[in-house]
Amino acid sequence: MSIPVALEKLRAEAELRGATPYLLTVSDDGRPHSVSIAASWDGVALVAKTGKRTAANVAARPRVSLLWVPREPGGYSLIVDGDGTVDSTGDDPRVVVRPTRGVLHRPAASPSAVPDGCSADCKPLLR
Repeated sequence: MSIPVALEKLRAEAELRGATPYLLTVSDDGRPHSVSIAASWDGVALVAKTGKRTAANVAARPRVSLLWVPREPGGYSLIVDGDGTVDSTGDDPRVVVRPTRGVLHRPAASPSAVPDGCSADCKPLLR
């Protein structure tokens, strides 16, 4: 069952996990590019200083994801998909990510433990 949750819930989940998610972008050649960032909230968006490669990836392909690893063994990862833009008005480029979807995710104990046979235990936060 999917239950949409307000942005405040997504923000609370992100804040529980700390300010250093991984930002996942796509390079010119289609390969994934991941970097750890120091993110902060600015209204309804997450903002972080990034390097030139990450900023270029976001400018060319704005669909990005943020990943917070589980806080404890067996815990949930937080995965947030969003639309990214680049703010290059300062000395360092900043990426601004507006969340479009969020989910808490972890592997299920076994496929038979989940009614629909899914091999993961997910909790949608924002759809």
